[in-house]
Formats: sequence, structure tokens, C-alpha cells
Amino acid sequence: MTPESSPHPLIATVVGARPQFIKAAPVSAALHRAGLAERLIHTGQHYDTAMSEVFFQTLGLPEPAVHLGIGSATHGAQTGRMLEAVERVLLDWRPDLVLVYGDTNSTLAGALAAAKLHIPVAHVEAGLRSFNPHMPEEINRVLTDHVATVLFAPTDAAVANLAREGITSGVVRTGDVMFDAVLRFRSAFAPASAEVVARHGLIPKRYALVTIHRAENTDDPARWNGILEGVRRVGADGLAVVWPVHPRVGERAHAVASANICLSPPLSYFDTQSLLMHAKVVITDSGGLQKEAAFHGVPCVTVRDETEWVELVEVGVNVLAGTEPEGIVRAVRQAAWPAAGLQDNLYGDGDTANRMAQYLRGFLSAAIPA
Repeated sequence: MTPESSPHPLIATVVGARPQFIKAAPVSAALHRAGLAERLIHTGQHYDTAMSEVFFQTLGLPEPAVHLGIGSATHGAQTGRMLEAVERVLLDWRPDLVLVYGDTNSTLAGALAAAKLHIPVAHVEAGLRSFNPHMPEEINRVLTDHVATVLFAPTDAAVANLAREGITSGVVRTGDVMFDAVLRFRSAFAPASAEVVARHGLIPKRYALVTIHRAENTDDPARWNGILEGVRRVGADGLAVVWPVHPRVGERAHAVASANICLSPPLSYFDTQSLLMHAKVVITDSGGLQKEAAFHGVPCVTVRDETEWVELVEVGVNVLAGTEPEGIVRAVRQAAWPAAGLQDNLYGDGDTANRMAQYLRGFLSAAIPA
């Protein structure tokens, strides 16, 4: 039952990484509008100001009720520490539901802690599959889906993936909350976007935006060196490059810095969106940026061998280039927005967060005795 101090059903939301803050912003606002009480648990997976605090300030997220401060560690150690710490909070709060996002170690820890305490779990971005078992994210998302009670699937492909694994109960086809976020905040970042581009010494539609952070790329020397060489050649080919460097990469990206390749610290959500909307092409291994590029009508080159967002590849707005330099350069040279663009409602209509909130209000009303 909900603590007596809360007059409404209580949702505990577990976040810890930059993409989760972006997704949580429209959902938290929608939960509030729906009359649902929410408290945020920040695991501390992303813990520096550029990757964490600035996102709460920019996106208007409520301050976390608890900051666990877990920080970096190996996957097992980090997930284990999060699991133990989240469990303590859930035992204290006794929420009616735990809400988790995406595929990080924070996601899995929150889902496991709740499931073991017999607290319903709602998973945002359920059903995504890369079918690459070597990705830590794939393990996290599969396990989370199999303990979740409510599975918010963003696409038809995600619903089909769950059905193939025997998961049909509690599956809700919702659309994508990152689309909600872009629509919600566009009026805030768009007017100043040209100034952000100029501040980086760039000309609209004459540069590539690069982001690399996945362990499969940063921890594999062959893949990492291939990406570095590919980015170097893109810059040498005459296209300017701006690369906000993820803390996981650190100074290792400096090997490609040149007059045509600008490296920067991590950027705020608004600055990232500003650079993204004016880019000629995006080079990334980020799932979120693949979608955001599509929302802005910018072609994407994904330096991976597979993607969870298969729809973008099928319609031709995203190219899987791998990590060989030749493939990266070729994909960048050929990148163009197809005439057909994106089909309507591929990722929803921008009202996904409200749809989730209304579903959870009904779910909790049915689950909690009056």
C-alpha cells in the first residue's frame, strides 16, 4: 500500500543516465497532470554536472528524492550496488509501482529490486531488441521485460518482439516519449539554435555531429580505432565535424582533433538538439540520437552492426555502417534524406507520455483497493 503521507498512488521512478532524464521529463509532467504522486531515485550512473545535473535544470525534472551516488564500476559491481541501494529505498517508501526506462544498469537494478519485493514494474521502451547478446544493454532490456508487469512498447516491431518471447499480457503500444520531448522543448531550443551552431564555428548543413559511447565500441580496440580513423577521414574529406566527447571516451578522442574536427565536453540537451537540427549528417552509436536525427529530418550513420530501431533503416533515414573506416566514409558521402521521409505516427503523435500516465492511473486504480 501507499504510505499514509501520500494521498495518491505512489510511483517510484528509477533513473541514472542522460537518455533516461530526457525520457522522464514529459512522463513526469504527465503523471503530475494525471494526479499521480511520483518520487525520483537517481542511481548516480551518470554523475557529473554535464551528464546529470544540467539535464534536471534544463528539462524541468523534479529534483530526485534520493541520489544514490553509485558512480562508475564494472557492470556486475555497479548493478549489484544499485540493486542493494534501490531495494533499501523501496522498502522505506513502499511504492505502488516502479517505473524504469530503457536499457541501462539502472533500469535492470530498479526492475529486479521491485520484482523481488513484488512491486509491479512498468518498463518504458519495452520490446526493443538488437539480437546482439554481447551488448550489456541487450541483457538489461530482455531481463527487464521478463519481470515487468506493464510494458510500454514504442513501435509495432517492439510489440512483435515481445510476442515472439511469449510476452503479451500488459503490453501497450504507446509511441516514443523522446518524440514527445523534442516537440515539447522545440520552442525553447530552436530560436537560439543558430547561435549555438555559430558558437562552435560551424555553418548549417555543412558539418557532421558525432557521438560515441557504447561499450561495444569504446572498449574494443579494433572497433574504436576504426571509428577514430573513419571520423578523421570524414574531416579530411572536407566535412566539418563536431564531437561532444562522452566521459567514457575521455581524452582518447583527442587523437583526431584537427582544424576541421572540433571536440567539446558533453553538451546540454538544448545545445545537442540545436547542433543536431542543423547538421548535414549524424554519426553515432546512440539509440536515442538515431531517433532524434529522424525527428529533425537529418540522415544518420550508425557505427554499429545492428540497431534496435529497425524502422529507421527500413525507410532509409539511417544506415548501419559498422566500424570500418571505409564504410563510415562511404555512408557519410551518400547520406541523404529520402523523399518519402518518415511515415506518420511511426513513433506516435507526440502524446505518448499522457497515454502512459492515463494507463498507469487506470492500472493503479484497479490494483489498489479503495
